[in-house]
Amino acid sequence: MPSDDVVRDLDRSESRELLRLGVLGRLATAAGGEPDIFPVNYYSDGETVLVRTAPGTKLLELTVHDTVAFEIDGFDNLQAWSVVVHGRAHELQSGAELDEAERFPLQPWIPTLKYRFVRISVDRISGKRFLRVPEPDRWPVPQEGSTS
Repeated sequence: MPSDDVVRDLDRSESRELLRLGVLGRLATAAGGEPDIFPVNYYSDGETVLVRTAPGTKLLELTVHDTVAFEIDGFDNLQAWSVVVHGRAHELQSGAELDEAERFPLQPWIPTLKYRFVRISVDRISGKRFLRVPEPDRWPVPQEGSTS
């Protein structure tokens, strides 16, 4: 089991800040008993997650079952982290919601028309931070003079 100094649970504030700073995540949905995961770029203010998408499987699944999970992760030379959000997703419909969504810095990464917006509420959020240190020895190192 990893020691507390190698793996650490993030508090809600730390998790929200990492969510706010990220740009790429994975949206997990389930419809008809089948799970699906979609890589998406996103924008978050730490309270909600905004995804810009095109008509297709994601939107269809969200109309059937709006409970989703959303995960981001990242790393640098010293550490790695993962943040998971559980919430409900809904497609923005009203003119006011769409106007507001258009103001956020959320542009498609690939040259396709993505004119639909989905907002995910952050009902639960959790995160972990991992120190990137060498793996411990798998086998005990024999002590000098030991016969084993």
